Amino acid sequence: MRVSSKVSLLLIVLVAGGAWLATAEALTPDPGNPPSKVKLDIREWPVPWEGTRPRDPAVAPDGTIWFVGQQGDYLGHLNPKSGEMRRFELSKGAGPHTVVVDKAGYPWYAGNLDRHIGRLDPATGKITRYDMPEGVDDPHTLVWTSDGRLWFTAQRSRPAGYVGLFDPKTGKTQAIQVPGQMMRPYGIVVDANDRPWIAFMGKNAIGSVDPATMKLEIIETPDTRSRIRRLGITSDGCVWWVDAAAGYLGVYDPKTGKMRQWPSPGGERSSLYAVAVDAQDRVWYVETGPDPNRIVGFDTKAEEFVSINEIPSGGGAVRHMVFDKPTNTIWFGTDTHTIGRAVVP
Repeated sequence: MRVSSKVSLLLIVLVAGGAWLATAEALTPDPGNPPSKVKLDIREWPVPWEGTRPRDPAVAPDGTIWFVGQQGDYLGHLNPKSGEMRRFELSKGAGPHTVVVDKAGYPWYAGNLDRHIGRLDPATGKITRYDMPEGVDDPHTLVWTSDGRLWFTAQRSRPAGYVGLFDPKTGKTQAIQVPGQMMRPYGIVVDANDRPWIAFMGKNAIGSVDPATMKLEIIETPDTRSRIRRLGITSDGCVWWVDAAAGYLGVYDPKTGKMRQWPSPGGERSSLYAVAVDAQDRVWYVETGPDPNRIVGFDTKAEEFVSINEIPSGGGAVRHMVFDKPTNTIWFGTDTHTIGRAVVP
């Protein structure tokens, strides 16, 4: 990637229990688009239930796909081999946001508008509901730990949001109130040590929770304009973020405390959203600003952009993606009412 100039920044980052130093490099935009060295093979399946915002797909152990209808109060199920789709109704006003699938194949979802986490039995359609503690009003994004618990975010709960840990075995939730005002904890991922990392949409920051002490750390990113939607983690433990407001792809190394960031090919108005990391530690994310939306690939080892791929349906907005290692595919939902699959070479 060509860079016209580079400026070193020194940040003092306030965290729970003290302050420490982090360095970052701010890069000015490259005027040219990167060459597409890597091409994705993209296919989309139309969702027949219009006006329901299908999103946030998850891959089940049998290779089928679950997704939510955020504005339709349902869980959707896609068999990619046959193309068959089924709809499982949730309670009216559930406002499902994110679905994840356990090892037994049962989908779990966040009832974002109705203060609960739910589990669906596909054989019977029965929902088992777990209500949130007082103050946790909008469970948002869910992610599994290795021992079968769920970390989640609640972005609009007053005053600044919550990060929670839900145990399906006991039905109990531990909730951590985020300090400040309207921090909006949004995307969340878990590293190899079951430590959660959180994106904040209300401030230029990411965060992390120590699972042993349940202490939350908040780490500022270089540009005060930035608002972080989603995160990805590479095999070296580095945390990658996409910036919805200022158009940067960034990385934080927990071992050194250093940060770097690169301007996205689409520029400041590219409105970065969904992100996934593949088996080769390439970061894939979506520019939702352009029409059609574009899936951009970044090689984290070579530190260069290697791919730009337009979404055939246009996308509208792609809000969340997951990488499925057994099939080397990325799955995503679109505001143009499709469930999409991108085969990664």
